[in-house]
Amino acid sequence: MSRLQVVSGKGGTGKTTVAAALALALADEGKRTLLVEVEGRQGIAQLFGTEALPYEERKIATAPGGGEVYALAIDAEQALLDYLQMFYKLGGAGRALRKIGAIDFATTIAPGLRDVLLTGKACEAVRRKDKKGEFLYDHVVMDAPPTGRITRFLNVNDEMAGLAKIGPIHNQAQAVMRVLKSPETAVHLVTLLEEMPVQETADGIAELRAAGLPVGRVIVNMVRPEVLDAAELDLARTVPHTAVARALSSAGLGGARHGGHAERLVGPLLAQAAEYAERHTLEQEQRAVLGELDLPVDELPLLAEDMDLAGLYELALELRKQGLS
Repeated sequence: MSRLQVVSGKGGTGKTTVAAALALALADEGKRTLLVEVEGRQGIAQLFGTEALPYEERKIATAPGGGEVYALAIDAEQALLDYLQMFYKLGGAGRALRKIGAIDFATTIAPGLRDVLLTGKACEAVRRKDKKGEFLYDHVVMDAPPTGRITRFLNVNDEMAGLAKIGPIHNQAQAVMRVLKSPETAVHLVTLLEEMPVQETADGIAELRAAGLPVGRVIVNMVRPEVLDAAELDLARTVPHTAVARALSSAGLGGARHGGHAERLVGPLLAQAAEYAERHTLEQEQRAVLGELDLPVDELPLLAEDMDLAGLYELALELRKQGLS
């Protein structure tokens, strides 16, 4: 399993939830996982019910089997200060620059610099080792930008390396790209069984492949349970109204206790069945599209609307069952 797991997806597909569940799944059986946020939304803190994450790695959960999940919200300005200290020994001067707004100015207007800092910090965590020479984290999971920006976000270090031919910036960009384009990394895309998210997923995969970035799996989130099989769907399309009314009456529905006239229930019931059949057909069509992408496809069930920690553990268990840990 790749050590850097990047999770992207169209907005609204639940990529942050999937990233959090994946971190829990990977941390099982005594392993240690770092869950990284790069967009400054504090979505991880909300999911785990903790206070806003600072710019430091903090333990936020214990996985089944004793593994640990740490989290980090990467701040581009602070990452630049780290960078200045690491390569130029400008600790005090860097803090002075921050006070006058120079750090924010640099990360805002310098092309690609912010993304270089964000990806660089995540890759540093992947490579970091303890005093025994062992990796500090078994896995790093990045809650990355949406599908429309993911290739540019991950590939921006190549652009920076081209601009800076020599020196620390060039070396840093090259080191980051060696991680991002290696078997150590896998980019997973989260989607729904709907036309627009599936199409954006297919486009994103094509862009990632063209850039030489390693695509992992497609994760279909919020899959509704199947309530009618193929035979029942055919029956719902063809059964006469009168037959349904008789069945309702024989089941004790539509009689005096229910206001009489089982026929009144037939129309709404068949309309609901027709709506389900239409949605089922559309979902099957999108599954077929995903099947043509030549990637493993996993499905996660639709849970409660307000995701809580128990729901995350449930999704983590589902990911483990499907081999994503």
